[in-house]
Amino acid sequence: MSNETGLAFDLTHAAANGAEGDPLDRISVRDHVRKVEIGAFQSERGTRQRIRFNVVVEVARNAAALSDDVDQVLSYDSIIEAIDAQLAAERINLLETLAERVAERVLANPKAVRVFLRIEKLDRIPGALGVEIVRTRPAADNLLRPLGDGPARPAPAPELHPLVVFLPNRVLHSARLGRWLDAIAAHDPPAIICVEAAAGTSPRAEVAAADRRIRLLAIEQNAWVLAGKDRRCVVVDSRTELDWAMKHGQMSVWAPSKLVLDALDGPDDETPLGLARWFARSFSAQSLVLVEGPGGEGTVDLQRVVMTPEDL
Repeated sequence: MSNETGLAFDLTHAAANGAEGDPLDRISVRDHVRKVEIGAFQSERGTRQRIRFNVVVEVARNAAALSDDVDQVLSYDSIIEAIDAQLAAERINLLETLAERVAERVLANPKAVRVFLRIEKLDRIPGALGVEIVRTRPAADNLLRPLGDGPARPAPAPELHPLVVFLPNRVLHSARLGRWLDAIAAHDPPAIICVEAAAGTSPRAEVAAADRRIRLLAIEQNAWVLAGKDRRCVVVDSRTELDWAMKHGQMSVWAPSKLVLDALDGPDDETPLGLARWFARSFSAQSLVLVEGPGGEGTVDLQRVVMTPEDL
């Protein structure tokens, strides 16, 4: 961009006007304010605050102005829909992350070439604090195409449906744990293990939000206990890590706090098994299996299915 220092604190539409290169047509949504739960600080959880969006989208040229045909333009509504869809998809901690994901959704429209996006929090300070980004469709997608044709895109990777295994404490602390883990590790696609809370009495808090955190951390304690017993068990807490683990054949142990606390549509049942059911639904699991107790000396077998795809 030209004169970047001068544009840094200008309005988004002014920054867009300062962009270099052959100018394209632009559409904009300005001062769009929504109340959402967002933020990494504990004081920002469980409360909604105002955030303001300013968006300018450069679009591929078309004959819409001559034909007066609404079907030939990128609709202003598509910008609002991109914002609404992202806000409904997940709770986000950082404005930077929200900006990236809204920009991705806007640029998914084949008519969008470049997006200038500013997002500001209006309730944190006497004024506004925010982030501004500029994102461009990859160069191979910027060629003008016949109207209505989307950019050529690679075929999406096949969706993975993991096996979710609920491992109770009586198995976690049994002498036959290794044999159970051998059976889980042999499964294809990769398995994700959910565990119970650590045995013993956990501290209690007078505040519900704090008590919820303590219950989730008790489960995460056990996840790390399992990781310490067998190096094949890798503790993961984010969707990105879990997706990577499934694609690379890694056996994972779910630490629930992040996904549960960030979920817009969280679990109704937050017992350890209830969380495992919710997790299996969220990841379109192949099935949810409950590992039985140590039993006799025969072979271990992953047989007791608690939830099948029809239940998800």
